[in-house]
Amino acid sequence: MHDTTLTRTTDVATLFAPRNGSYRVSDFTLEEIKTLTVKPTGALSAADSTYPGFSPSMADPYKVPTLDEVLGFLSAYNQANGTSVGIYPESKHPFNSEKNAKIIDSLKSNGFTTAADKVILQSFARENVVDLVDLLGRNGMEAQVAQLGSVRREGDVYGIAGSDGFFSLASIAEVATGVGVSYTGITEAFIREAHGLGLIVHAYTFRPLSEEEAFAMMTPLLSWGLDGFFTDYTDFGRTVVDSLQPAPVPLPAAMPMLLVGLGGLAWMRRRKSAA
Repeated sequence: MHDTTLTRTTDVATLFAPRNGSYRVSDFTLEEIKTLTVKPTGALSAADSTYPGFSPSMADPYKVPTLDEVLGFLSAYNQANGTSVGIYPESKHPFNSEKNAKIIDSLKSNGFTTAADKVILQSFARENVVDLVDLLGRNGMEAQVAQLGSVRREGDVYGIAGSDGFFSLASIAEVATGVGVSYTGITEAFIREAHGLGLIVHAYTFRPLSEEEAFAMMTPLLSWGLDGFFTDYTDFGRTVVDSLQPAPVPLPAAMPMLLVGLGGLAWMRRRKSAA
């Protein structure tokens, strides 16, 4: 679930009365949540939403999946298509070690245990970040962990305001391998500072309603070295990223560039190892 409540993303109010004055996910059983239907949110509505090319594998496909179900689907998709799509689960705040352990158990039981599996864990809560890193180590697993929050600068110190306080980039780099921040607060200097500490920088959440708007929103940050981003419109995001890929250079002119590229890959590997 993206939200800590069921109201915005499902039809829970049509099936159940509020519990403790609300519809918190934690107040419902998995069996109950499985009876709900997911509904479009944001700029879309049920009336104007279409899913061209979507072929559901069940009669009523718009249900809330478990993490195990998502991981199973992802494994099957990668195997069928020869791809290596990864996953980016979030441990919601507040801190809950039991929940974190279940996330790790699901990843491990589904074979997502190495860096090649492209797993990045994330949380707004510093305690969750620290706990996830510890759990990964104790289970012999490899995955990146990102601290989420908003960009903040206190004096000359860049950092992130998470759900439980301000943390400098330097202190985050002691534990995590990356940061995920709102794109509206990102500056070139912030990215440069984070990269200098070995942190990857990801931005959330781009919601362009046209290709032109996507280029205007994303291109500046990518030119500053942004490592990745979240978007609700992946087709626009893919178009922007693909447009920034260097064009092939004919041989023999490409040979010097190949050597430079290999050197760059070695540098990136050293930086990642240091992180």
